[in-house]
Amino acid sequence: MLRPSFSQEPISINTWDVIVIGAGAAGLMTCLELPSNLKVLLLNRNTSKASSSRWAQGGIASVVRPDDSFELHAEDTLKAGDGLCDFKAVEMLVREAPGCVNRLQNLGMIFDQNCDQLATTLEAAHSRRRVLHVKDRTGRALVEVLEDHVENKENILHCRGVRVTELLIENEECKGVQVLDGSNLYWITSRAVVLATGGGGHLFTNTTNPAQSSGEGISLAWKAGAAIEDLEFIQFHPTALKFYGAPCFLISEALRGEGAVLVDKNGESPVKFLQNRDLATRDQVSRAIMKNMHDNDVDHVGLDLRYIDPKKIVERFPTILSRCQDYGVNPLNEVIPVAPAAHYWMGGVRTDLNASSNRKGLYAVGEVASTGVHGANRLASNSLMECLVFARKMSSIVLNNPLNLRKLERTKEEVDIQDSPEDNISIIAGKIDELRKSCWINLGVSRNKINMIKFLNHIQNDMDQLQKNPLLNSLDQIEFDQKVKLNEPKRREINLLLDLQNRQITTLTLLKACLFRKESRGGHYRDDFPKKDKNWECHTRQQLNQEIKKRFIKN
Repeated sequence: MLRPSFSQEPISINTWDVIVIGAGAAGLMTCLELPSNLKVLLLNRNTSKASSSRWAQGGIASVVRPDDSFELHAEDTLKAGDGLCDFKAVEMLVREAPGCVNRLQNLGMIFDQNCDQLATTLEAAHSRRRVLHVKDRTGRALVEVLEDHVENKENILHCRGVRVTELLIENEECKGVQVLDGSNLYWITSRAVVLATGGGGHLFTNTTNPAQSSGEGISLAWKAGAAIEDLEFIQFHPTALKFYGAPCFLISEALRGEGAVLVDKNGESPVKFLQNRDLATRDQVSRAIMKNMHDNDVDHVGLDLRYIDPKKIVERFPTILSRCQDYGVNPLNEVIPVAPAAHYWMGGVRTDLNASSNRKGLYAVGEVASTGVHGANRLASNSLMECLVFARKMSSIVLNNPLNLRKLERTKEEVDIQDSPEDNISIIAGKIDELRKSCWINLGVSRNKINMIKFLNHIQNDMDQLQKNPLLNSLDQIEFDQKVKLNEPKRREINLLLDLQNRQITTLTLLKACLFRKESRGGHYRDDFPKKDKNWECHTRQQLNQEIKKRFIKN
């Protein structure tokens, strides 16, 4: 059920078996797969319904056609993953995918049909048409179906506008969270916590992701001592709308699957030297577009839809058509201006086949997790399916013993810190914008050591300054049985400070991974190490208070 909006009643301190952080596809499906006898708290930092899952256009990959097979789906996934997929994870995904499709249909999701069969489309690097869809708004359709079920479950409480500020770790076990709930700061205990916070595309200036996709789950897990892997592998989608005054809106790869082609300002193909041209892997297409833009001194290329039947465009891609027309671009008779943008994170919190991290009681599902499925580069439309497959593992979740609390009632406290100057909010917001720009310049489609070292020194200096902030440091002083009330200026400031701190931690962790891997592979490309190296056929692992290291694959 959904907690009433703007509720002043704090969340119970010790009622919960499982706390799920994030209300996209991964978080919602996790809630539905957890045993119905457990009391589940779903925390959503947004008051709106925005999520990367909801924005997903393309579809969900699964073997459903007689000309397809598990072996082919696995082969395509492994090939896209460029040598870094964990085979057991891939095999589990492709074999359990059809069952997940049936589960969604039983929940009420209606996929597009073709002659009384599930309609499928082709996307980049797939050898068969296996991407199921609901026009060009598959993610939205999925999330809406899951939300309806979650909000009708008596054992689930869905709270919007609640931000997790820290994970509660006791004796290396995760036993709850600290939250900012409106203007109140307090702790909530549980027997397990599931991270479903999404990815980190919004760390970059150019991204197809919403603002909350800023790597917050990575930061929370890192501070809690969880292992983080493969952060250097970020997928840059080749085709996001690039038009003055328009947001960085995703233009689905499914258009190229149906026949759309890329063209540069001279009418030439920017991908003509790639083996599969417009349907090569996303990293290859993105780099080819960036090179073409640089050579031609422009900020975009074009996507030409004239090779697709206009009726099919109207019927199959109504959202893209409408959004383009809103900004004065008519795809039916002119090319769509597009450029690469940060889209998906292959790395994340390292989990096993049961979605468990190395911290007992801490699980991760969806883009925040590094399951081994995607390797160095995600196969298109495998991500929503990954959410569903690994969420199903929550039906067998292992719970910790409850935390022993001295008191079950919270005492009220006030923050005794002087208010900051009025312009402090805009200063913090400016630092976030500056960090995003630096991330795009130094850790975007192409990277090199010289630029990354400069960025490393800069971000470490900024982090040292932020650590001295008294308001941020006050979070560490809150006891389990306290509830701290903030005035409105402090609430706004702490929200932005948390955003900046989490972005700094996650960006620094990403930066160190990019520096560590001295080769180019999948979503990680270095100008100074442009070739793939057999010695780097391994995962990169980072953990609090430990040196970054290699973890070799056991396939």
